[in-house]
Amino acid sequence: MGDVAMSVPVLRAFCEQHQEIKLTVLTRALFIPFFRDLPQVTVFAPDLKGRHKGVYGLYKLSKELKALKIDAVADLHNVLRTNILKLFFFGKTFLQIDKGRNEKKALTEGYLFQQLQTTHERYADVFRTLGFSLTLKNPSFPEKAKLKLSTQDVLGNDTKCWIGMAPFAQYDSKMYPLDLLEKVIAHLSKSHKILLFGGGKHEIKTLKGFQNKYENVISVAGKFDLNEELNIISNLDVMLSMDSGMHIRLLC
Repeated sequence: MGDVAMSVPVLRAFCEQHQEIKLTVLTRALFIPFFRDLPQVTVFAPDLKGRHKGVYGLYKLSKELKALKIDAVADLHNVLRTNILKLFFFGKTFLQIDKGRNEKKALTEGYLFQQLQTTHERYADVFRTLGFSLTLKNPSFPEKAKLKLSTQDVLGNDTKCWIGMAPFAQYDSKMYPLDLLEKVIAHLSKSHKILLFGGGKHEIKTLKGFQNKYENVISVAGKFDLNEELNIISNLDVMLSMDSGMHIRLLC
């Protein structure tokens, strides 16, 4: 999810600078709301558990994509599945992101200590290699979304500063300890409204516990679809996140 979310500001910049180009994004159906503010973008959602499953499924996927008359492919992921797709796009321009794995390994193992190229610039480099000029300076962002009345009923209307928190991550090493986070929530909720984000039964239960314990704390986990969660995030004053939520904030 984080990788997909980080690509959106780059695609927004590309669309603004190349309004004559149509983009088709290949990604999971779950992530379609990420691209809702990009009129030049069409999302193609593969059925990776059905007709596009496995190598033969990817072959069928490549045929469906070719039928769209795609001129070139910008692979912003560069994983096993896209490498297999590349084989089926023989004869088409198919450029892939350089993730800088060796540089990152050298940095984490202590052999290299210098600023590495950002992932956003690595995404942009794929389009530049395709022959398109692209600058990520002076980025633009969507307007604040209007919340549904039912959402406003849950969140309430007040003048407090809204702080969003997404405290969970795929790996525990990415997380701020929950006992310490609770102290942050207890302190900030005295003067601010805290909106908690998460997913899964364990996370929902934990966040609901914080909601029940402190005033001005609302867990939105499990209450809204992704599209409305993005609307809520766009109305926040600040977002504190451990993992993918951090990247999603860039969309809003």
